[in-house]
Amino acid sequence: MKFSKATNYALHTMLFLVAEAPNKPVGVQYLAEKQGVSPAYLSKILTKLVKAGLIDSISGANGGYTLGAHKKEISFLDVIHAIEGTASLFNCCLDGETECLIQKAMVSAEQAMEETLKKQKLADLADQIAVKK
Repeated sequence: MKFSKATNYALHTMLFLVAEAPNKPVGVQYLAEKQGVSPAYLSKILTKLVKAGLIDSISGANGGYTLGAHKKEISFLDVIHAIEGTASLFNCCLDGETECLIQKAMVSAEQAMEETLKKQKLADLADQIAVKK
């Protein structure tokens, strides 16, 4: 299983906002430079995060992106769902099966993974960064 690069950039961007700039707007250019990605590509990712309510977009000369949700509540799963969506990772290819045992096993594994990602808060990682400084 593999998440997209967009999810990777989204998680790093969100961690930066939680750890380094929880209360001040940060421009897309700066965020893009920190990760070595084009501002246009990162803008598309940031748009998804705004639509999900995880960050806010502020217009103007001193604008940029700020946290939209309370930083202590944002989980890895919130960010992943904002970028990847909520569709199941596995869908049984057999039509007409009343109960696919493989699908059942995969759904169970996916639910366990989602529970783990829901428990992993970005603020917990930000706290670890603060301790290292």
